[in-house]
Amino acid sequence: MRNVVKSVLVFSFIMGLYVSLYAHCQIPCGIYGDKTRFDLLREHITTIEKAMNQINELATKSDENINQLVRWVNNKDQHADEFTHIITYYFLAQRIKIQDPANTEEYTKYQNHLTLLHQMMVFAMKTKQTTDLENVKKLRTLVDQFENGYFSKADQEHLKEHK
Repeated sequence: MRNVVKSVLVFSFIMGLYVSLYAHCQIPCGIYGDKTRFDLLREHITTIEKAMNQINELATKSDENINQLVRWVNNKDQHADEFTHIITYYFLAQRIKIQDPANTEEYTKYQNHLTLLHQMMVFAMKTKQTTDLENVKKLRTLVDQFENGYFSKADQEHLKEHK
């Protein structure tokens, strides 16, 4: 009986650790890794691009590659979903704060952020619908634009020092 209790406790601890390491919840903990999220977005884009290239290559070959083709399609779609998850649950829900329209400078910045994030979500969806590499190129451009507007000039200089 003690072994069962110990096993359950160890399992619970490991699962709790796993969730806290790999998922960022919407509890206002104040622990954010903005630069990490941008790195993850770029990693998802690179994976989507690789999947598209593999899909396009396998589609020209014989039917014996159909299982591999399906796996690459699923992989591409999963990374597009994870990309969108970061956009919605990290940036839109937690990091981009609603601004008062009376503060025109901050409100304009807020609208720009919302526009870029929405465009990123749309192009992530388009990567699921096609293997057009122009959608990947557009995603990269949008992430760069969003990052440049998201971080202040001082933040950008600080980040350059730590590359």
